Amino acid sequence: MAMVVTKKFFAFAVAFAATLSFIRPAWAATQTVTLSVPTMVCGPCEISIRQALARIDGVEIVDVRLTMQDVKVTFDDAKTSVEALENALKSAGYPASVTQ
Repeated sequence: MAMVVTKKFFAFAVAFAATLSFIRPAWAATQTVTLSVPTMVCGPCEISIRQALARIDGVEIVDVRLTMQDVKVTFDDAKTSVEALENALKSAGYPASVTQ
């Protein structure tokens, strides 16, 4: 009898853990930030910036505006941060700072 209960408990625990892996934490939030990128001056710059940010886990939307020299990024703050976005752009050769 104890073995049956243990197997049922194990099956329940595995199912419960699998369910939790798909649930977003209550404290996680989607944030949007605008980053000024003054060194973005051409079309290839725009592509490089978009690619650098798209590689970051948690980034959901990247809106690059070449004429405004900025990029609006929507991201999951449970997976990444503004600092990580700035570091990715700096590593790609495009130092950036928050404007909003």
